[in-house]
Amino acid sequence: MFSRFRRFLIGKPLKSSALKGEKLGILWGLPILSSDAISSVAYAGQEMLIVLLPAIGVLAFGQMTILSACIIGLLFLLVASYRQTIDCYPTGGGAFIVAKENLGAIPGMVAGAALAVDYILTVAVSISSGVEQVTSAFGFIKPYTVPFAIALVVLLMLGNLRGIRESSKLFGIPAYAFIFGMFALVIYGTIKLAGGYQPTAPDLDPVAPLKTITILLMLKAFASGCTALTGVEAVSNAVPNFRDPATKHAKTVLLLLAIIILLLFGGTSVLATQYQVVPGDNGAMLILMAKEIFGQGFMYYYITGTTFIILILAANTAYAGFPMLIAVMSKERFAPKQLSHRGDKLSFDNGIIVLSAVSILLIAAFRANVSHLIGLYAVGVFISFTLSQSGMFVRWRRTRERNWKWKAAINGFGAVITGIVVLIIAVAKFTEGSWIVVVLIPMLVFLINKVYIHYMATQAQLKINEDEFAKFDFSKKSYINRIIVPIEHVNRSSVRALRYANMICDNVTAFHVAMDEESAKALQRDFAKLNTTIPLVVKFSPYRKVVDPLLRFISSAEYDYKEGDMITVLMPDIEPRRRWQNILHSRTRLYVERKLLKHKHIVVSAMPLQLRDDKAFLKSVNQGKGHTKEAKSKEGKSKH
Repeated sequence: MFSRFRRFLIGKPLKSSALKGEKLGILWGLPILSSDAISSVAYAGQEMLIVLLPAIGVLAFGQMTILSACIIGLLFLLVASYRQTIDCYPTGGGAFIVAKENLGAIPGMVAGAALAVDYILTVAVSISSGVEQVTSAFGFIKPYTVPFAIALVVLLMLGNLRGIRESSKLFGIPAYAFIFGMFALVIYGTIKLAGGYQPTAPDLDPVAPLKTITILLMLKAFASGCTALTGVEAVSNAVPNFRDPATKHAKTVLLLLAIIILLLFGGTSVLATQYQVVPGDNGAMLILMAKEIFGQGFMYYYITGTTFIILILAANTAYAGFPMLIAVMSKERFAPKQLSHRGDKLSFDNGIIVLSAVSILLIAAFRANVSHLIGLYAVGVFISFTLSQSGMFVRWRRTRERNWKWKAAINGFGAVITGIVVLIIAVAKFTEGSWIVVVLIPMLVFLINKVYIHYMATQAQLKINEDEFAKFDFSKKSYINRIIVPIEHVNRSSVRALRYANMICDNVTAFHVAMDEESAKALQRDFAKLNTTIPLVVKFSPYRKVVDPLLRFISSAEYDYKEGDMITVLMPDIEPRRRWQNILHSRTRLYVERKLLKHKHIVVSAMPLQLRDDKAFLKSVNQGKGHTKEAKSKEGKSKH
């Protein structure tokens, strides 16, 4: 049942050889890996206005244009830097790999943790913002904001579990629809103004413009607007997702992304200064601008719908980047190895599920409130920007390749600027939630380091040195094997295990832990009926312990265990037909197994008896009884 339902949701599995066919080109790579940055048009400008308007009133619109220009300039600096990263590190991983290889393991861990946090927050912020856009137009949905947002995360997860190729088609077309809508908004809004249209004057506090524009206020607004730059790193993190030549396709997508952001983010920022809409309880900035420009006609609802969709797709950028990042970290032993395994559809299923689960927790905890979540946003990504730029700067100075001075200058300048931005965001947004990220990243680095140390220690313990290969003895006399079969009752399962043990080994012992004398005598009577030479050892356990009596028996003189002997504990078990039936049976075997496996000289093996279907078995039993009664009846009649 579960298997069929799974196939219905995510489709048939793909062969490993089909991976090449799952790669992205420029057409689909742009919407899948750039929708996070493109979607920032919907909320970055709005968040700047939310900071500025209460403090300086209508002057906020002019300051917003200045801040937007600074953010766009920073965007092109990052794009120039990440194009160099794509050339040097085409295997993916972005800032994590750059920082690890050039700055060391700990900076690599910091970059990986920062990016992971950013991707998780991308999902939470984008989904919450998308829901906010819809509730701006359809207020009756507002009470269901959190369940609506969680349902969207689940849908995104299922879409991505279906594979890279299917998800690109599923999520790519709506992204282009949003880009078209935004161009229409900017162009028609500009034409409307040029034709002499006078926007409605905003209802703002007349005293507010007389207030001072402070540096702290501008920095706080700039910190909110820098969310427009999240997602730029996704392309460099996911270069292996592109078709060959992967680096060329990735760099083209990154350049197209920069041009689109320039036109859309810059255009909407300029329009916002002219139309002077006031975002807040009455609606989101883009939706209010669309209403002012188009009226409440088709294009108004088109902008509302496509804005909602692109914000959902922005979360999908994280689904393209996070699983790839965490898989690269896993291969480098910085994350659990299960996160590098590809699923049935050749996507990194475990990474997709982890991203969805943590994002849902954040949405629920912050009640899908964008302004609250924004406080956590952008800190992580700018930390990764800084480490990536610094790592590339160190690399150019070390390798001294062609034009290395010019390239080092770009990365060095970028490292300084993004480092300053990290401090601005962390301080300006500290009381609004950025302190959580500032605390969370060191905690994640601590856990990543623990994982790395464990994997390195495990590898060292498992490694065989060259001079050790000839020393291993594979002769049958190298170990003396003994088998102990713990039995609770004499039944088909325990008898099956005893027969198998007796077939593969000459030294077999049946072992029973008795809680009282009556049950012990009953088992001894049944065991005697087996007519076997296998000895039965019964030990009493007044405190109802199961493992301790067995361990004491193994180490006792009675068992005659010698150093170097290997003991196999063969556990009889049953395997019910249905999964739910497992809860009806004691799982003592699992507990015993965990305890015994702590001892180097003990091997634990299970031998389950597969049960038949309950109804079918009872039906056959009843039919057998009926045949027996009929035979006895015929026998009685024949005697008469």
